[in-house]
Amino acid sequence: MFTLQQWTPHLQPLSTPQPSFHRQSNHYPPLRPILPAFHTHFQRNRRILIAKSRRSPKSNTTDLKTQIDEGIVDIGPDEYEVEDEFSPRGRFGKGGEEEKDYDRDPEFAEILGSCLDDPQKAQSKMEDRLRRKRTKILHTKTGSATPMKVQFNKFDFSNSYIWFEFYNAPLDKDVSLICDTIRSWHIVGRLGGCNSMNMQLSQSPFDKRPSYDAIQGANVTPTTFYNIGDLEIQDNLARIWVDIGTSEPLMLDILINALTHISSDYVGIKQVVFGGSEFENWKENLKSEDAGYTVHKI
Repeated sequence: MFTLQQWTPHLQPLSTPQPSFHRQSNHYPPLRPILPAFHTHFQRNRRILIAKSRRSPKSNTTDLKTQIDEGIVDIGPDEYEVEDEFSPRGRFGKGGEEEKDYDRDPEFAEILGSCLDDPQKAQSKMEDRLRRKRTKILHTKTGSATPMKVQFNKFDFSNSYIWFEFYNAPLDKDVSLICDTIRSWHIVGRLGGCNSMNMQLSQSPFDKRPSYDAIQGANVTPTTFYNIGDLEIQDNLARIWVDIGTSEPLMLDILINALTHISSDYVGIKQVVFGGSEFENWKENLKSEDAGYTVHKI
């Protein structure tokens, strides 16, 4: 059994040194690094409270933004946040889609590096780069107001080339349009639709009710489009081999009319030449796709 004596001192809590606070902030160096963060947190909470207390039911976003700009109301991102171009979720922030780094292009850097030493070589490399990547370059492409020229150079209906010269190298959509036009022209001609010997409706008078004689149409000598090759393209030049078979001028008129409309509204065609085994700037030995040569099935 223990007996407490009077001389035993009372237990007292350990005393910890209390910091002496001062009104001047420069007396507390250890707290200075956290002051900006604490200040920002405090300001945001204060803005939310002020915004909630001052916002009326009739106020809209525009009026609230005006008050913020004038310094009347301050609100934080929880209530109203204006994202500028350099904010984390802005146009240049990392929160959006990842931007492509167009500056890191070894090929383009090599071209720029050789501009001063050999300008002609740099120009040649740039032209080659544009030729290979022309389908990825987006630019406005419209027709030409200048009428398309049509020439004939010893054209043989059974064995001849049709040459096309465009103002610019055609894009994929332009090539697709030209191929579809030639393909349609070949199908209609192969089925006998371009027969000038049976044009009963176009030759009948307009002041009378049109009539069609089926027996006369069936007894007309048929015309057919025998064969056609693939469309070959070199830069702004193109050619296609045809074997129309019969000498049918209507067949050529239909193609010329279609190409005239394409040239004026879609892709500018400088000229179309019927016939001839050679054409200016056309290289027979050029068969590389990297050099601008492509073949399209009709």
